[in-house]
Amino acid sequence: MATDTRRSRPVRTIVLLTILTILLPFGALLAGWQLDGKSSDNPDGASLAPGLALDLQGGTQVLLKAVTSDGSEITPEAMEEAIGVIRQRVDANGVTEAEIASQGNNQIVVEIPGEVDDETVALISKAAQMKFRPVLTIGNPTPTTQPSASPSASASADGKGDGAQADGGDAEEDAPVGGQLTKKEIAEQQKAVEAATDPSDLAQITPSVQARFDELDCTDPKNLEGGGGDRPDLPLVTCDATGAAKYVLGPVEVDGTAISSASSGLRSGANGTVTNEWAVQLDLDSEGTKLFRESTQRLNTLESPRNQFAITLDGLVISAPSLSPGVVITDGRPEISGSFTQQSAATLANQLNFGSLPLTFQVDGQNQISATLGSEQLQRGLFAGLIGLALVVVYSLFQYRTLGLLTVASLVVAAAMTYVVIALLSWGIGYRLSLPGVAGLIVAIGFTADSFIVYFERIRDELRDGRSLRLAVQRGWVRARRTIYAAKAVNLLSAVILYFMTVGGVRGFAFTLGLTTIIDVMVVIWFTHPVMELLAKVPFFRDGHKASGLSPDRIEVTPRYRGAGRISAPSAGVSDAPDHAASEPERELVTAQSVTPAPRTADDGRRMTIAERRAAERKAAAGSAEATQQAQNEEKH
Repeated sequence: MATDTRRSRPVRTIVLLTILTILLPFGALLAGWQLDGKSSDNPDGASLAPGLALDLQGGTQVLLKAVTSDGSEITPEAMEEAIGVIRQRVDANGVTEAEIASQGNNQIVVEIPGEVDDETVALISKAAQMKFRPVLTIGNPTPTTQPSASPSASASADGKGDGAQADGGDAEEDAPVGGQLTKKEIAEQQKAVEAATDPSDLAQITPSVQARFDELDCTDPKNLEGGGGDRPDLPLVTCDATGAAKYVLGPVEVDGTAISSASSGLRSGANGTVTNEWAVQLDLDSEGTKLFRESTQRLNTLESPRNQFAITLDGLVISAPSLSPGVVITDGRPEISGSFTQQSAATLANQLNFGSLPLTFQVDGQNQISATLGSEQLQRGLFAGLIGLALVVVYSLFQYRTLGLLTVASLVVAAAMTYVVIALLSWGIGYRLSLPGVAGLIVAIGFTADSFIVYFERIRDELRDGRSLRLAVQRGWVRARRTIYAAKAVNLLSAVILYFMTVGGVRGFAFTLGLTTIIDVMVVIWFTHPVMELLAKVPFFRDGHKASGLSPDRIEVTPRYRGAGRISAPSAGVSDAPDHAASEPERELVTAQSVTPAPRTADDGRRMTIAERRAAERKAAAGSAEATQQAQNEEKH
């Protein structure tokens, strides 16, 4: 195993780590605290303390009652789909720790950490309707221009009365309506829609629509919440529900209430045989059949992507199929096929069935949840964490003596990085630390200390082989990092699977576990190892002081058997020159009991048998012992 001969700069590595992962993030947090501080008027602002979830901080409980305008029955599947829509609105990235569950046949309980304003309640209770719109254009999810400032009124420069009056009119036109479009944009788009020849006319993409499309960032979770800006009579700029693309869509042509039913199943071929391709079948009512026939007749004559129609739910595109060439759907029974699996086809069918219900929500109650129990749980969680930390510190100092202080320092650095990152995430994406998240942090203490133990034990192994501390650190790191990477990859993979396969508090545990795993790797690479390289140059550790944790008696250095009656013993004067091949003799070889090996041939040149060689070895050993005893007797006299 070759040793890495690249020049190491441990001091520079430690300084860069401190600046980039602690000082700069903490400076950004302080700046945010001063410029966008958290307050009652700004609950999502920056704070020096991490945000706490519902179980630790308390919050608001909103009770919603689902009703249908036509009196139709609300199915359990529709309630589950409604819960998914609300969860997407209030917890799109899965880290705000909101709790959403059904209660009874037609009620949904939404519990959100902290105080909830009227705007959030309106967003939660807003109806989620499904609509069919023609596709005008499709683009990549990232913005193509820098976001511009929101339209605002500007003062007149000449100070004339008519100028001031005109500015006042502009200000009124630029006032946002419904938090999305301004009156000026609405008037511009309405004029374009009226002048358009059909809902697929590209003339409906006005400058304001194009600007919104260019600026839209579908990789931002805030733009995947849905719930607003979906006016059926105007074009819509929106994202795919997964954030994979962004769209400009024409006005609504078919409403979701026109869907009588939707189901999933295996597609039938041209000759009636069942294929292995999954598809979704829709049944439209009479009005929907007429509108869809007119739409498909027009779309069939257009180029891609204008031959597609988008199905939107809560303002987000859940599917955008294209028409097969020459197909006009006249019977009101369209079929959506593609790269569906059984699960994805069933999911889309459920969404379509949900969209067929004119489902709205009434706020039946709104209550504050006490944080008394949460405060007690937080105190117990922190106490458990301190106990775990104390046990790790005691074990490290007992096992590694002074070297154990490096474990303590590494844990302090990891804790500082974790605290700053969680505080920044609380400000940036609304992350909330829950009790399962605290459990993830406590578990991370042991995982983090495990990396240091693996590293130190590899160093001790190299010292047992007779290497100097400097070479032991180099070779021990090469061996240890493979083990560390493998172990952390397993931890990170477990965290990722938990995060994407679960909801609620378990996602909080998975998030903190994955975060601390990444920080652990950063600390051991850019702090623990560089500090160990510096300690290898300190005489206290280099010479193996008894209190250093690296003394020969502490690491139990013993001679190693090499075969043919030979052993390798550590030498006090080992050279620091790097060894380039593990197969080369590493140290001076000495015989057992420090005697000359017995000859392999007899006096007459004949090769000795094994029995004769053993007898010669015993004779040589007895002679050596007799000489040693005689020397000791002479010293006494």
